Amino acid sequence: MKILVVDDEKLLVKGIRFNLENEGYQVEVAYDGAAAVELARTGNFDLIILDLMMPVLSGSEACMKIREFSNVPVIMLTARSEDADKLMGFACGADDYVTKPFNIMELKARIRALLRRAGTARQQRRSAALLTVGSLSLDTEQRVAIRDGRIIDLTAKEYDLIELLMKNPRRVYSRENLMNLVWGYSYVGDYRTVDVHVRRLREKLEPNPAEPVYIITKWGVGYYFQGENQPAI
Repeated sequence: MKILVVDDEKLLVKGIRFNLENEGYQVEVAYDGAAAVELARTGNFDLIILDLMMPVLSGSEACMKIREFSNVPVIMLTARSEDADKLMGFACGADDYVTKPFNIMELKARIRALLRRAGTARQQRRSAALLTVGSLSLDTEQRVAIRDGRIIDLTAKEYDLIELLMKNPRRVYSRENLMNLVWGYSYVGDYRTVDVHVRRLREKLEPNPAEPVYIITKWGVGYYFQGENQPAI
């Protein structure tokens, strides 16, 4: 796990970094809000610890800018304990709040709790993004097909076509429907384009392209998607 620690108190940063690295975290540091935003934009961090009062950009300003491009968990540090400061921290997008001086054990416990929640949320999003039927899966976030655990290289239109079919199993689409939905109404090609893409998808995704179990032809109508061992429509 990679953590960014941002505070203008360099001794405090040094102490936090020492303790977190001893826990096995990878730690990067910054000393003002502007540097925090730039690092957050490029550093792919799992969590950020931000001091509220910092030069150049305050912690709240930095947090709001980070929230424009990232949902990374943020813990806000402050030397003040007033409710108004806490509310300001949460309003700008912070996930938790720790008041200075703090026990390092408490900070580490809050880090573990936030990382655990973030990991669960990521897993839920990944599960929702994965369509799986038999040995075939479609990762709708990364736009890739996976067969028997191996990533299959698809063109953009091949991916669009199989995603449409998998998201609507056992729904029969005519070639005209597929042409309009996947290629768009302005496409000037003929319906044989659909047949060519179906043939290529079968070659890439079917266990035996000559006897497809996923992309099925409805003779005289079009194509539909079905799972393995399901009866034909």
